Amino acid sequence: MNVSSGSRRDRRRPMAEINVVPYIDVSLVLLIIFMVTAPMLQSGVDVDLPKAEARAVDPNQDKPIIVTIDKDGQLYLDATNQEDIPVDPASLTEKVTRALAEKPGTAVLIRGDKSVDYGRVITVMAALKNSGVPQVGLMTNPVED
Repeated sequence: MNVSSGSRRDRRRPMAEINVVPYIDVSLVLLIIFMVTAPMLQSGVDVDLPKAEARAVDPNQDKPIIVTIDKDGQLYLDATNQEDIPVDPASLTEKVTRALAEKPGTAVLIRGDKSVDYGRVITVMAALKNSGVPQVGLMTNPVED
């Protein structure tokens, strides 16, 4: 007397639906993680650039080597376009020259805080020029109307 013979077949029938709830849960967790960590990924030195009307850098051109001078006068070098590395003034020209040897023709830009002494920026610029850097530029923020 097998009363439940029909229900046994129902139990073994494959399920035709995909359970998407775990995928939604994982997606929401990843979204929250990315939202929390994205502001922390912003690297670099906080510099308040002066405003000026100037030509923008060509986006098709190679990424420039950036020398940053923060408001305290500390120097940072970003030769790989990934992060600003603190550097002392004595070794700055050597490191920039080495970076230019690896990527010849790359522009060198100075990103100086607007509160930095003008003489400090000129000293860095002159040191770069004297070490053989062909072209040194200054970074600014665009003027807002």
